[in-house]
Amino acid sequence: MGRLLVAALAPGGEIDLTAFWERLTKTATQRALWRTLDTAFFGAVAAMVIGAPFAIAIALTDMPGRKILGFLLLLPLMIAPQVTALSWLHLFGPSSTLLGMLGLAPAPGTPNPILGRNGIILLYGVQHAPIVFVTLRAGLSRIPGDLVEAGRASGATQLRVLLTIVLPLMRPYLLAAAALAFVSGVGNFGIPALLGMPVNYLTLPTLIYQQMASFGPGVLPQMASLSVLIAALALAGVALQTLASRHRAARYAGGKPARFALGHWRIATAVIAWLVIASILVLPMLALITTALVPAFGVPLTAETATLANFAEVLTRQASTMRAFRNSILLSGAAALLLALGVIPVALVMERFSRRKQRLLQGAIDLPYAVPGIVLAIACILLFLRPLPLIGSLYATAAIILIAYLMRFFTLALKPVTTAVAQIPADLTEAAASAGAGSLRRLITIVVPLVAPAAVAGALLVFMSAFNELTVSALLWSSGNETLGVVLFSLEEAGLGTHAAAIAVASIVMVVAMLVALDRFAKRLPAGVLPWR
Repeated sequence: MGRLLVAALAPGGEIDLTAFWERLTKTATQRALWRTLDTAFFGAVAAMVIGAPFAIAIALTDMPGRKILGFLLLLPLMIAPQVTALSWLHLFGPSSTLLGMLGLAPAPGTPNPILGRNGIILLYGVQHAPIVFVTLRAGLSRIPGDLVEAGRASGATQLRVLLTIVLPLMRPYLLAAAALAFVSGVGNFGIPALLGMPVNYLTLPTLIYQQMASFGPGVLPQMASLSVLIAALALAGVALQTLASRHRAARYAGGKPARFALGHWRIATAVIAWLVIASILVLPMLALITTALVPAFGVPLTAETATLANFAEVLTRQASTMRAFRNSILLSGAAALLLALGVIPVALVMERFSRRKQRLLQGAIDLPYAVPGIVLAIACILLFLRPLPLIGSLYATAAIILIAYLMRFFTLALKPVTTAVAQIPADLTEAAASAGAGSLRRLITIVVPLVAPAAVAGALLVFMSAFNELTVSALLWSSGNETLGVVLFSLEEAGLGTHAAAIAVASIVMVVAMLVALDRFAKRLPAGVLPWR
């Protein structure tokens, strides 16, 4: 981050705020800035509209099927944004295979309604609704049932209790959820890349990508200035979320959690919830699958035309896609393994620090994850473009992608382990020390076995996040080092939508399989590691 600031403010070695300001006041930059703020704000509103009712229904009511509905709502968060965008692109428009099967496809030549501003806002809402859901559910689960029972005993209806007792207590969580959704929209690249770039609707991340792809490293001062602007927007949102969260943990006393009985509305509420899930998740996924099963766009899907040739092409015959699968698996697996091994000693050392030092160190670790991925990519280019002692330049190598993954997902691997380490009784290590066991032996025989499940869970979260990642690798990939997200984006840009759909379906299958494995592993993990539990 320091290198990024130097490149933005003092590219020639001396601070030049005038040139920095001129770069930020260009017409293209101002237009992209406005579009970034506009789509991120209204996308956060859409995320609140989707996520808040689900959080209330799942955390506070006796609606049937709450667990599976919560799991399904979280799937868009685990699926790459470009895959979400691709599925919605293939759901609408005249070339939609699914609408063609139902006889509902628009006339040829009709613009795809999902392209542009409105489509980006809608998909920001879908993609970031899980963030709202997780944040609000954490707060709702802390509201004591005594407050609800007191309101009901005073003659208030359940709706009035919700509006006058529950929601006022949830204000810090509502503000934090909105801020997190806004920050996620500011840094999102996959959705505006697929929905905005085809119609020249550029946000700041896509403007950086377009200029970097057109002019290369020669425009790094301009890209660094834009990156600092994006980072400032994102960190302002994070600061707002932190401010809202400062005192929320101490607001409620303990007691039995609040619960509302829906009575005869139980089934109706569940039906509405399932219809929403079908609309935002099932239908787009079906559109993606049906597109992957036809030989080409425009061919109707029938028993005669259905084929697995697209899957065979991208998985077994096409060199670039096979290489992308291999690179993504190796880079994601290496990042997951290195972080799983490395975070255990880090968590042990952090446990010995004072609370203030822990917060400072955790903030430094969170920073590469808090800033948008495009900002981290520019920072890595600046840091590793020039040759380094012994290793030379890492630019245009697979190593720079791996290092960026390690930076970005360090916090995902660390948090489950720090939670597990904090739960280890001090008596265990003290007893081992009194028996003559050294630090290394205590680590291997006591700490590692107890925190291993949390480390494995963190590694799987890292693998899932890195496997479909596009925002960082879009600027860091090079020939022979393509990742899955990059190839999917390139195929869609090249008009090979059926191949891109096949890659997307294969990646979703892998992510869902890992999610199911994690869910089965849940009983051995500390509370709060898995967001859907």
